[in-house]
Amino acid sequence: MNLRPLPALLLALLVPFCAFAGDEPIAYTCDNGSRIDISFSADISSRPQATLHFADEAVVLPQVPAASGALYRSGDIRLATKGDDAILEDGKGNLRRCSRGSVAPVMPQAAAQPAAASSFIDIAGKVTYRARVALPPNAILKIRIQSGQRTLADQRYELNGAQVPIAFNATVDRDLMGKKANATVSARIEAGGKLLFASAKPTPATKNGQPVPVDIVLKPASRGTPR
Repeated sequence: MNLRPLPALLLALLVPFCAFAGDEPIAYTCDNGSRIDISFSADISSRPQATLHFADEAVVLPQVPAASGALYRSGDIRLATKGDDAILEDGKGNLRRCSRGSVAPVMPQAAAQPAAASSFIDIAGKVTYRARVALPPNAILKIRIQSGQRTLADQRYELNGAQVPIAFNATVDRDLMGKKANATVSARIEAGGKLLFASAKPTPATKNGQPVPVDIVLKPASRGTPR
């Protein structure tokens, strides 16, 4: 295909939901005349993922929750999929609208800005604890983002010897929260299947529907933290 890798691969895209059927690359033509190949598959834990194929490299985007269609993300690169349309967006205003096949999408002037991207928000923060003990090398941090009783995202971080404070970041679909609902974050650290630290209660992650920085101070599991 005649598309050079973009600097830092700053992109995000909408692709047919039915493309989960296989992992063969599917060609898309974009509104700027370029073409890009995308394949859909699953990782070793059966989590769906999309792969952007460039001339000399490929970028894998794991799937994250979305209210409609499908959303894939790795860092600032986002790919949302629905029908035969595709949007590739980098979070910095660089966006391509594409469609499956050899015909480029015709977008009305009013749709020049990525309205779909505004549906997704990033929840970010850090986790720490006050106990003066080091985490074992096999420690795992688990992050859960919820809106009421609905789980918006579950994240798992193998720490590999890293110590607190530990940063986390997750993308959630604002539409899953409803018009008036907000999101909260809870965290726990485990090692070898044993709970070491956990949130005493969920921490607010949004205010008036907008994300706010999240700082979570965990409690030792021996002090009655929830399991």
